[in-house]
Amino acid sequence: MAGVLALSDYWWGWGNLLFRWLHVIAAMAWIGASFYFIALDNHLEPPRDPDDAKRGVGGEAWEVHGGGFYRVEKFRVAPARLPEPLHWFKWEAYTTWLSGFGLFVVVYYSHASSYLVDRSVADLSAWEAIAISIAGLALAWLVYDGLCRAFIDDEALLAVLVFAFVCLSAWGASQLFAPRAAYLQVGAMIGTIMVGNVFFVIIPAHWKLVRAKEAGAEPDPKWNRAGKTRSVHNNYFTLPVVFAMLSNHFTFTYGHKHAWVILVAMLALGALVRHYFNLRHRGLNVWPILGLAAAGIVAVAILIR
Repeated sequence: MAGVLALSDYWWGWGNLLFRWLHVIAAMAWIGASFYFIALDNHLEPPRDPDDAKRGVGGEAWEVHGGGFYRVEKFRVAPARLPEPLHWFKWEAYTTWLSGFGLFVVVYYSHASSYLVDRSVADLSAWEAIAISIAGLALAWLVYDGLCRAFIDDEALLAVLVFAFVCLSAWGASQLFAPRAAYLQVGAMIGTIMVGNVFFVIIPAHWKLVRAKEAGAEPDPKWNRAGKTRSVHNNYFTLPVVFAMLSNHFTFTYGHKHAWVILVAMLALGALVRHYFNLRHRGLNVWPILGLAAAGIVAVAILIR
């Protein structure tokens, strides 16, 4: 029996390693693509050639990288004729979520009694904790998507409501799961929102644009806006979700008596840092934003010491 358990632990370790490795690689590709395209959008300038504007080009950018010069054009809606091949950016997102969920299964669900459940926090059985965790992932997407559809025309109010939901989720997770698992649960909920944006909104919007062109119709610009809006949301989620996933290595965060408040503060500061860089890519170097984020991180470090 001891030999079987040892072998089991050995292969469990391999599963942990491989899912973690794949998750990090896929996340790097997804986040890199998000950073690049948002930066590209923010660097676009009106086309200098009037003929390009007549072709429907809404903006262009010149770039130099890897020993070569690149000229990138973005159409206001779509080109007159779709090129072949047309490159899509979706599998980075899907692979990140699938590998992350696989890692959650291998580490937390398969050892729920040890890693997911803390009976001093909530008296849950392993299966109850797993069911609540999975339901939380689904609920995160449903609530977020509902808020987006209801308040899409009021970005400020939408941001406040989404942040309030994240705060509630962080508090709720801290009342149900082991401290380290609570942080990862919130990170997984945000990650689920992000992949939901890609799977349910961004890619379907792209397909509507493509099918309209294939049918010889003029695509509705609202599908461009739908994809763009959710893409920007994902960009602001990136640094917060990375913090949530890395935090399980640092007990002074998730092990603190005010752990959920620390998590919320760091998530907000991460989004603030992302906002600084998004503005900078538009030519607005609002350095006080970065200073405020840095001061906030230092303040958190001092206050929880």
